[in-house]
Amino acid sequence: MTPPLRARYIGFNFMTLAQLTALAAPVVEAARKKLPPELHTLAAAIPVHYESLPGRDLLDEGFEDDILGLFTGSAYGSEFREDQPMPAQIILFLENLWDFAEGDRDIFRDEVRITYLHELGHYFGWDEDDLAARELD
Repeated sequence: MTPPLRARYIGFNFMTLAQLTALAAPVVEAARKKLPPELHTLAAAIPVHYESLPGRDLLDEGFEDDILGLFTGSAYGSEFREDQPMPAQIILFLENLWDFAEGDRDIFRDEVRITYLHELGHYFGWDEDDLAARELD
């Protein structure tokens, strides 16, 4: 399997989705455990999905191809007020996070944590100003 062009071009070590997931999943779990109890319970109910890259459907919706993460579904407390066909979930795009970290495992882990908490903040109903105030922008 040939690594993606951008990973070869910049000179990163190629990582498979399984390898990136093995690095990311413990980071997400640790971040979740450090949340205050009232937020930990809510966060535990939101599944996190690990994908390599955003799919064509997201790109067609106007998302950038280098998006790091995405929250989909209804924010907490608005589930019954909005017509959302999908349950709440967080998607982390691990190849984009790896590229963002320029192949550095420590930077990758830190960015996974920040991106997860940022997307979780959207579930809590926090807007971009709220996220920036919490240094999750």
